[in-house]
Amino acid sequence: MDEGPALQNDEEASGIFPTSGVPDFEDVVTTYGGLCPFGCHCHLRVVQCSDLGLRMVPKEIAPDTKLLDLQNNQITELRRDDFKGLHHLYALVLVNNKISRVHEKAFSPLHRLQKLYISKNLLGEIPANLPPSLVELRIHDNKIRKVPKDVFRGLSNMNCIEMGGNPLENSGFEPGAFDGLKLNYLRISEAKLTGVPKDLPETLNELHLDHNKIQAIELEDLIRYGRLSRLGLGHNAIRMVENGSLAFVPALRELHLDHNRLSRVPSGLPGLRFLQVVYLHANDITQVGVNDFCPVGFGVKRAYYNGISLFGNPVPYWEVQPAAFRCVTDRLAIQFGNYKK
Repeated sequence: MDEGPALQNDEEASGIFPTSGVPDFEDVVTTYGGLCPFGCHCHLRVVQCSDLGLRMVPKEIAPDTKLLDLQNNQITELRRDDFKGLHHLYALVLVNNKISRVHEKAFSPLHRLQKLYISKNLLGEIPANLPPSLVELRIHDNKIRKVPKDVFRGLSNMNCIEMGGNPLENSGFEPGAFDGLKLNYLRISEAKLTGVPKDLPETLNELHLDHNKIQAIELEDLIRYGRLSRLGLGHNAIRMVENGSLAFVPALRELHLDHNRLSRVPSGLPGLRFLQVVYLHANDITQVGVNDFCPVGFGVKRAYYNGISLFGNPVPYWEVQPAAFRCVTDRLAIQFGNYKK
């Protein structure tokens, strides 16, 4: 089984420019009148100042700018008036700088900002007073250890937060840190989590906690997250998925539990009527039971599997009964592969 197209976009979702939601700048008439920072390229309300070795946000940015690209520079701080007058800015790209300080009013003029990409910097905390208009925040690969209670206050439009690659532990999330948020997508991968955080938004459709130190999925770990359709728990140290824990995510369509320490197929998979993709490769699973994946009886499962990965497990695949995969679209959707100790 090849990794399906729905799974290949995992890392792409962390990219600088998403595949959707970016305005069509070619439809916008330019009104610059020649105003453009030295060394930058300005066209159709897009100001492109990347890879210039800039140490601060440049001046002379046209007030009608929609997208400001400052990635791959040497900017160390965002000052109070750096974005003064940029009331129409829609997207701000600050990826891969050296930003460690953000003035508390730096973002105040950005009344229409929807996308803020400030990943790969030196931030020790999430900036205060983010614009209420913000829809997407990408702040991965910084040095953030704490998410205080009110840091997201008033951000009712926020839909997506990518905050992986920060040294966040479970204790770093203050109670109520995500209160008021109606997120669809959250990624806290490559952090220092030892368990599933308990207080994340219950509106989540996608939750990615891969590359952490999670050791078990306990009974009520997922109780808040009944709307999840995609759950990423790969590359952890999970030995056990407690019986009944998956019953709290009945809408799940895709489950990643690869590269863990599971010794058996998690119980509860047959009860997930919409589950289509499950990654269990690179674990310690030694056997596959005839009812591990498929429910007993017909009409229970609403969507057949189109991807089950079991390679990299010490399963004697020749002993697995074909009936174990009676609810799979076809045999090519099942991947055992070879096991190397």
